[in-house]
Amino acid sequence: MSSNYTKFYIDGAWVEPLAPNRFDVINPATEETAGQVSLGSAADVDAAVKAARRAFETFAMTTKAERLDLLASIIAAFEKRFDDLAEVITAEMGSPLWFAKQVQTNTTLDHFKEAHRVLKSYDFGHMLSDTTRILREPIGVCGFITPWNWPINQIASKFAPALAAGCTAVVKPSEIAPLSAILLTEVIHAAGVPKGVFNLVNGDGPTVGEAISSHPDIDMVSFTGSTRAGILVAKSAAETVKRVHQELGGKSANIIVPGADLAKAIPAGVLRSFTNTGQSCQAPTRMLVHRDQLEEVLEIAKKTAEGVVVGDPLADGTRLGPLVSKAQFDRVQHLIGVGINEGARVVIGGQGRPPGLNRGYYVRPTIFADVTPEMTLAQQEIFGPVLSILSYKDEDDAVAIANGTVYGLAGYVWAGSLEKAREIGGRLRAGRIYLNGAPHDKLQDVEAPFGGYKQSGNGREAGIYGLEDFLEIKAMIGYEAA
Repeated sequence: MSSNYTKFYIDGAWVEPLAPNRFDVINPATEETAGQVSLGSAADVDAAVKAARRAFETFAMTTKAERLDLLASIIAAFEKRFDDLAEVITAEMGSPLWFAKQVQTNTTLDHFKEAHRVLKSYDFGHMLSDTTRILREPIGVCGFITPWNWPINQIASKFAPALAAGCTAVVKPSEIAPLSAILLTEVIHAAGVPKGVFNLVNGDGPTVGEAISSHPDIDMVSFTGSTRAGILVAKSAAETVKRVHQELGGKSANIIVPGADLAKAIPAGVLRSFTNTGQSCQAPTRMLVHRDQLEEVLEIAKKTAEGVVVGDPLADGTRLGPLVSKAQFDRVQHLIGVGINEGARVVIGGQGRPPGLNRGYYVRPTIFADVTPEMTLAQQEIFGPVLSILSYKDEDDAVAIANGTVYGLAGYVWAGSLEKAREIGGRLRAGRIYLNGAPHDKLQDVEAPFGGYKQSGNGREAGIYGLEDFLEIKAMIGYEAA
């Protein structure tokens, strides 16, 4: 266990909070304490921002080669702590260990590798005309407020491109799952990142999150979490007119087109909706099927869910671990009950824990049928392994249902041909569209931009688009004599 759990990382050193305020981190599989952190204050945030501001004056002037070397050092230091990071993710938020390694931790590493790849060939300046040069410069001090469902992935998806751009950062992980963020900070320290470039202050949203989003010396705030909290962040940031980047909720539709191979499409859709125990903002939690194929789809979906093993995240063969907390468990149980009360039919699962699991925040993988577009199940983000299956009459109806929520993070299409999948995917109002099960080799694509339309947020993460979100554009007119 790290000796730094109750400390903050400010100006290149581990420091005690200005005022003691201990907080237990609960292992959701055992309901026992996994570790203890300190919750910070606005004064702790202010100290971190001052360090980041001082560091920015020099870090913004570093060369591309220097930042490439730093990213390479982080990658090397990360690989040495890979297993430690995965094990802590499992302990703090219940991710099955295989998933914590293959997806949670591995994708985090991929973000640093992708930032290195993009930076290597990126041109920060070009001539717009004979006399005007366009420069892209780091935006400044960035505040990152990150969630518990992908606890270090979301830090890396922000910090890796920010560092590549020449920015400095103050980070607040979720207090529900902050332990892996502390280990990631140890990795960053070991890599030799200059003091003040990365700062970490643990705390809750109303205190530390508010202090970050409203701080006048933070130039940009990047938030990942619920749409409700994202609205509060944006309001708080508005007073200082800082840039606000938000990756918020989702209610992604998965349109199954007649002609698709149901034997592939339905199991893939069910399992993707259950990924990370359903605690994933782009999970395809609404499966849309043609009404003539509904009963066949329900049979395949039920059989798939019957094969999903829920249990100890450390055990071999476990597909789904627990939800992250009692509050999340209670919320999912409530929403399953709402679905039943509104007339949806339980195909499999329902309320309560799975048989034989009397401790831990485990839920039954649940599939609903007879869901209509206006139901709560089809409109609200549940954030648990709950799949709603809706029927449609034709393609226009399917697209209308898919686009008929306040969200627009992702969309999925399975069709008999790639041409048909492209056609329908092009009509969906969402930031990422997955066609016929792509990507086939991994869950995440860290090169493609990630972000949403509508109330799923603004801005993009990953790849070149993620880098450019941390850059200001400057026009130098008269750069060369006419």
